[in-house]
Amino acid sequence: MGQDAGQRWQQRYDAALAAGRVRDADFTTLSGVEVAPVYGPADESAVPGFERIGYPGEFPFTRGLHATGYRGRAWTIRQFAGFGNARQTNERYRMILAEGGGGLSVAFDMPTLMGRDSDDPRALGEVGHCGVAIDTAADMDVLFDGIPLDETTTSMTISGPAVPVFCMYLVAAERQGVDIGKLNGTLQTDIFKEYIAQKEWLFAPEPHLRLIGDLMAYCAENIPAYKPISVSGYHIREAGSTAAQELAFTLADGFAYVELGLSRGLDIEQFAPGLSFFFDAHIDFFEEIAKFRAARRIWARWLRDVYGATTEKAQQLRFHTQTAGVSLTAQQPDNNITRTAIEALAAVLGGTQSLHTNALDEVLALPSAKAAQIALRTQQVIAEETGVMNVADPLGGAWYVEALTDELERQAEAIFSRIRDMGTDGTMTSGILRGIEDGWFTGEIAEAAFVYQRALEKGDKKVVGVNTLTGSVDAHDKLDILRVSHQVETDQKAELRSRKRARDDDAARAAVARMVEVSRTDANMVPAMLDAVRAEATLGEICDALRTEWGSYTEPARF
Repeated sequence: MGQDAGQRWQQRYDAALAAGRVRDADFTTLSGVEVAPVYGPADESAVPGFERIGYPGEFPFTRGLHATGYRGRAWTIRQFAGFGNARQTNERYRMILAEGGGGLSVAFDMPTLMGRDSDDPRALGEVGHCGVAIDTAADMDVLFDGIPLDETTTSMTISGPAVPVFCMYLVAAERQGVDIGKLNGTLQTDIFKEYIAQKEWLFAPEPHLRLIGDLMAYCAENIPAYKPISVSGYHIREAGSTAAQELAFTLADGFAYVELGLSRGLDIEQFAPGLSFFFDAHIDFFEEIAKFRAARRIWARWLRDVYGATTEKAQQLRFHTQTAGVSLTAQQPDNNITRTAIEALAAVLGGTQSLHTNALDEVLALPSAKAAQIALRTQQVIAEETGVMNVADPLGGAWYVEALTDELERQAEAIFSRIRDMGTDGTMTSGILRGIEDGWFTGEIAEAAFVYQRALEKGDKKVVGVNTLTGSVDAHDKLDILRVSHQVETDQKAELRSRKRARDDDAARAAVARMVEVSRTDANMVPAMLDAVRAEATLGEICDALRTEWGSYTEPARF
């Protein structure tokens, strides 16, 4: 008779301990009670379906990816930041790292997200306001000045122009003297969620998928530790979806990227570990924990049973979490500190690999330095004071949590079936493309948002300071709001003009033209795009050339 799950877990944990992969820390309660690394049933056979729960580090990874939990390694504190110009954002990054942040996450302004230069007429009034303005590789040099890119994991939240922005990041690393093969981080790149929720695309889906496939192949060959796609449910949830819709739409997108990699002839055992995920941690504490646990279980099962992945590394779902921006309120904004702390704790108890905590003032403006520090300290208090890192999946086996995990999985599977049925060939990719073209995803999210809004207006759902316990004090004017000066736009345009005058203009134009020529072949576009970036071609020049070649995209009307 084979070993039970508890025995297998013990062997894994002992091996990690012997290899020095368990932190040297005090694993006791505040009162000095020693706690075990994990807890489970005394008799596994007495728990029907226990194999679906299992132990950390064991398929289907419901309870986490590693036998050690956070005893082996804490989650990465990765604060999302970006505003104004690259120099201002660099100063904020230095503050985050000095205060104990473990990684950086870049927020870009709207012109950059749309592949426009700061001097584009459509960028007027938007430069530097919702993130940092990046026009050329020189901006990326400044953004990471004094921050060794081979020593800092960096996440970049951008999808439409993700590949040219990534090329600028690689060029910045080259200019630092860094071997790009040693870079580690994450690029969002998830174009499906743009059509589904965020609406920041450059072209029709097919050209975007061509670029994403090229990026996957390039990273697999040249930058093995880098994760070229962060499949994003965050924006789907922020647009108004339910937890089950966020879970299902996000994983369906992930399955489609698996299908893309397989269609490129890539080895699933090599490229699947390069797919990471980005989830929302909303305010319903237990539902969010269950969502994260269900996500790991579903992904592992589908990667093994549907797509044929055989290694644990390829079957494991790794994810970053951000607390719910949409849960923050302009009314009584100090309450947002409490909301964020609860959401962050749910992410940790759900087993996130990295975490961003929103600032209390983000509903009104980009975070002030003080608000950003409070958000950072929120994570650090959870990590250092609460004891949650001592035990892996401490809520595993709780009847409510397990029932919610099962229910979210059931709802997600029903949605997967619907999506595949919409397609023409049974693939997830075909179903997603049809759902985008028909406006199905948009309609499903809109309906969910309407139902929730109606519950708020009827008072069935309560939000403190909004529809209950409203009090009489408006604290807006007490907050030190970060305001981005129009001078940022003026200076950024002047800097862009100066860089264009200083470059070899003919070389830049020729490099962009060669990139377009490559786009007409089956060759990988990343090397040609890198050459254009090295020649100081701007983001707008690169994206406009591809818009001219591939055309733009307008989503269908939905009534």
